[in-house]
This record gives sequence, structure tokens and C-alpha cells, in this order.
Amino acid sequence: MTSVLVVDDDPTLLRIIETVLTSAGLLVSSRNTGEAALRAAHAHPPDCAVLVAGHDMTATALCQALRAAEDTADVPILLLTERGRWLEAAAAFDAGADDYLPKPFTAQDLVRRVEALTR
Repeated sequence: MTSVLVVDDDPTLLRIIETVLTSAGLLVSSRNTGEAALRAAHAHPPDCAVLVAGHDMTATALCQALRAAEDTADVPILLLTERGRWLEAAAAFDAGADDYLPKPFTAQDLVRRVEALTR
């Protein structure tokens, strides 16, 4: 089963993403801080990471940390951004993100992006 690590400091959005991906048959691990996400990723590297931001770390910083570690360097990363935050998306690509999806997004779009990254 495909595993996905989801990181967001908004508990409502975190649960929505978790529900959508679980309903699509994916194994989801969710965290609300960057440090907790890094510990989880190193303990069990996921097949994909969906990043928004943690209470303690930006999505860009988390992306850089995942890319810097040998065991998570190749994990596909999907960044969720606020619509119109192009500089955030550009910084995430510079940090190693593979794709981004602007909010608001549909459940179908999220699942398609994750499935595309995990093929």
C-alpha cells in the first residue's frame, strides 16, 4: 500500500487531507510540526510527502530537510500553497519539491497529484 506523509499546522485541513487520501486507498501518516514529520519520515520513509507547513517549520524548510537526508532524499514531495503565493511555490521548487497544488483544491485533484508522484 502506498504511504503518504501529510504535514500541516491546520488541524481541520490536516484531517480533510487525511480523509481524502485514506478514502483513495492510501496509507496516511499525518503530523502538525516539521520536527515530528522529519522523525516520522526517517523512521519510515513514505512513498510521498504532502507539505503545507508545520507549527515550527515552513514547507520550504521541511522540503530542504527531507532532500538533505539520504533516507528521504528521493521521496516525491507535493507542496500545497495558497492561491497566488507564487514565490512560495518557486522557493519550494528550489528546495526540491516535485509538484505543487494551489488551495483551494478538489479531493480529486489531490488524489491525482499524489498518485502521479507515486507511480
